[in-house]
Amino acid sequence: MLSLDQVRHAVNMTTSTPATSSRAAGESVQRLMDAAVDAFADKGFHATSTRDIAARAHMSPAGVYVHFASKQDLLFQLCRRGHVLALEVVATARKSAVTPPAQLVAIVSSFARWHAEQYRTARIVQYEFPQLTPEHRAEVMTLRRQIDAVVKDVLQAGVASGDFDVPDIAMTTLALQSLTIDVARWYKPGIRCTPESIGATYGDLALRLVRG
Repeated sequence: MLSLDQVRHAVNMTTSTPATSSRAAGESVQRLMDAAVDAFADKGFHATSTRDIAARAHMSPAGVYVHFASKQDLLFQLCRRGHVLALEVVATARKSAVTPPAQLVAIVSSFARWHAEQYRTARIVQYEFPQLTPEHRAEVMTLRRQIDAVVKDVLQAGVASGDFDVPDIAMTTLALQSLTIDVARWYKPGIRCTPESIGATYGDLALRLVRG
């Protein structure tokens, strides 16, 4: 699953003001996104206030509301755009290979590696989305189902081709997704495992899981 720079860039904050004002607004949004990621990752959504976010961004509390309707809106933007980019990661990984086994390895490897490389952002995207309003959560869940569908399609293709022995595709999809998402929970820079080695190991584990 997306770099923080990509998440920031993906947030659609258009404006009709002159170019200089647009650049200033974009810079403010990036500072707020940076601050929100740090605050949510360090303290959690509920323990973070808009004042906390503003302070980390070196802005006034009122400045947050110039760009985001609320703290909830800021979290929603992070989660929604993060999931859009996650979908791009798994879809691109699938297209990079031809056979179901190679596709599965590519998807799981890329997804696990991203969760290590962008662990702070991933923690928010994966673990704070339940804090969203029901309406916002429903939109994010739609994206999560689309991500799962990519994995399910590959598993189904592998079963059809005889490459995989998977009696329960839905449960296997859940197991594979849970495996990769959990990387964001325990990964820290400087540990023995690198994001690349984690991706390679998880890709191999995924293949072992589906081959019985």
